[in-house]
Amino acid sequence: MLSPADDYPIHQVAEVIRHPGTSDRNFYDRYYFNLYTTAGDTFAVFGLGQYPNLGTTDAFLAVSHGGTHRVVRASRELGANRMDIGVGPLRVEVLEGLQKLRVVLEPNEWGLEIDAVFDGTHPATLEPRQYIRDFERVTFDTQRLAQTGRWTGTLTAGGTTFDVDPKDWWGYRDRSWGVRPVGDPEPPGIRASNQSHSFFWCYTPLQFEDHSVLVIMQERADGERLLEEAIRIWNDPARGVDHLGRPDHEVEFVPGTRAPRRTTLHLQEPDGSKLDIELEVLMPFYITQGTGYSPAEDWAHGKWQGPLEVQGREYDLADPAVQGQIFGFLENTARATQSNGATGFGMLEFACIGPHHKYFDGFEDFTLFPPAG
Repeated sequence: MLSPADDYPIHQVAEVIRHPGTSDRNFYDRYYFNLYTTAGDTFAVFGLGQYPNLGTTDAFLAVSHGGTHRVVRASRELGANRMDIGVGPLRVEVLEGLQKLRVVLEPNEWGLEIDAVFDGTHPATLEPRQYIRDFERVTFDTQRLAQTGRWTGTLTAGGTTFDVDPKDWWGYRDRSWGVRPVGDPEPPGIRASNQSHSFFWCYTPLQFEDHSVLVIMQERADGERLLEEAIRIWNDPARGVDHLGRPDHEVEFVPGTRAPRRTTLHLQEPDGSKLDIELEVLMPFYITQGTGYSPAEDWAHGKWQGPLEVQGREYDLADPAVQGQIFGFLENTARATQSNGATGFGMLEFACIGPHHKYFDGFEDFTLFPPAG
């Protein structure tokens, strides 16, 4: 079946645009945005994904403020027109490719709304391709662009409407596509025998006065790198991109958890001199709560919910059951201080699941933290 996109000269394979070049059920195409105050008291995430081989698309807005984590989420049948990037009351509008995008959650019964425009502070950058083969099968084959920016518009949560001003509402966005696990879980098969599975992830898009620093580190338990990059991107495109060597990390954890309290990034300037960045966590954001990110069971990205389903959820951030999710992904707002004196803000996205020889050597389970004794 044709769709409006087929009238543009953008085909990559001998298929109509609505069909990816692979029939892998796990193919996805996704938007992610976050926005936060430099005061560190509010954090919001907007996401929208399409899953052509599952026939679904879904989206959410999640906002943490004043001790409450609020979510509005929607899912629908994808249909033929993949250029329709809206799901119920949520939508994305591309105002200027690779520079300005608008996100909207229309008024609804749960009182969570947004109408805001993201404006990139530096040219969008293409990150290293992520490719992982697990027990002979390709489980990750993804591409992602990344960009820091500032926000303008309004955000309403918990009866309060915020004037989103670029002076103190900063953020980040990415676009990723390819193959990674989505939808209902598949039978594990041989993967169920992999007792030593672990996952370490440290991702930091940081903004400073005239540049941004993006650092990626994904490791196995023994420190083997699956993905890494450390770059400085100047706001002035004429200054280009500086590569900051092979990054390393030193994490100080909140006692009794796997949540970071402080993190030091060890980098290297192009001239060989040392560059360290100290990150102080200001506010944790529980990205797995209600948004579809694993380990959620009732609402997973790409999971069939029916022709159209819209839901709202609220979580008490003081609830230990909510805080217990910190064995998975945490997206923390953080204050950043470079060893050269530059200061800024950004996100510390972090997970340390299963064993990791540097921090949690020998613990094979996925628990929050090994029990005392």
